[in-house]
Amino acid sequence: MAALLVLTLTGCSSGSSTGDGAGLVSVKGGLATAAPGHREEAPDISGTTLEGGQVKLSDYRGKVVVLNLWGSWCSACRTEAPGLQELWEKYQDHGVQFLGINTRDNDPANAVAFEKNKGVTFPSIYDPDGTQILRFPKGNLNPQTIPTTMVIDRDGRMAARVFGARTSDDIDSMIRPVLAEQASGTS
Repeated sequence: MAALLVLTLTGCSSGSSTGDGAGLVSVKGGLATAAPGHREEAPDISGTTLEGGQVKLSDYRGKVVVLNLWGSWCSACRTEAPGLQELWEKYQDHGVQFLGINTRDNDPANAVAFEKNKGVTFPSIYDPDGTQILRFPKGNLNPQTIPTTMVIDRDGRMAARVFGARTSDDIDSMIRPVLAEQASGTS
């Protein structure tokens, strides 16, 4: 039972990340943040969404982006999805864009069914082999560490990241400071 609890709390990860990159510094509870002057630019990932459109991260420059790495096969992702959707609804009209990266799903129909079942309405890039994930600096996103959530500031720089499933309150606490700093012009 204890092993099941640990797996549930840590997510669907079948591996671990080796340290923080991009100026991200671990603070507590697996959260890593970077001060505005120490952030590295996120790679301009791109691809086909599960809905069939094309998207790239730079399409959202000027907005805070919440990037979520997930898979339909991941039980922790199923647990986390409703909270992400709740936050998307809360922030979509306030300069925040959510973008998923669906990985390790061999059939996009599984991911589409996941989104429909969980009521997820923000776009996700279909990245079954992790090509877009691997464009991030080493230690930031890992196709074996799912789910992972990253907040990217309005200038396209990596501001915060957390491995494993989180509550909507946890993710909200990652979004608010980045959104506030941009509003106050302290980037």
